[in-house]
Amino acid sequence: MPRAGLTADRVVAAAADLADEVGFENVSLSALARGFGVKDASLYSHVRNLQDLRTRVAFLAGGELIDRIAVAVAGRSGQDALAAFADAYRAYALEHPGRYAATQIRIDQALVATSPALRRTAEITYGLLRAYGLEEPDLTDAVRLLRSTFHGYCALESTGGFGAPRDVQRSWERVVDALHTALTHWPREAADG
Repeated sequence: MPRAGLTADRVVAAAADLADEVGFENVSLSALARGFGVKDASLYSHVRNLQDLRTRVAFLAGGELIDRIAVAVAGRSGQDALAAFADAYRAYALEHPGRYAATQIRIDQALVATSPALRRTAEITYGLLRAYGLEEPDLTDAVRLLRSTFHGYCALESTGGFGAPRDVQRSWERVVDALHTALTHWPREAADG
């Protein structure tokens, strides 16, 4: 029988908080159970196993991230929307490092298809890029460019990987400007290419 007050949502939220404190890779069912003052077995009424917990944290974090991005880009277009998207992404990654790490894990595509948050992420991201006149297969390539650029920058920044005296914020602004230029002048590829 589930312990009173413990729900799947509470367990996942606590795991997300723990991920921000100790790192996503260090979240365990034992640590989570200790935080609730219960035995590990009590959590199995709410999550199947560690992989299920990690997937749920990824969905929670993905939903939080896209909610923040959606608010930021609302009513904007072009370079303005791109900058708002980028800034919201970066802020979330830096403020919630464990949750953000969860958004980077590989998730079974059958589960991805059932996630409203991940569908919304695709809709907003592809919508932003369609405003640049991109269509497939260029859309997918452009999504990969944005994701790898944003992720790489945030990963380096969060670990202090930028050692040059140049202001990190100013560099970020220039990176986003360069992405806008790249998207505006994207070399189009035929759909069957």
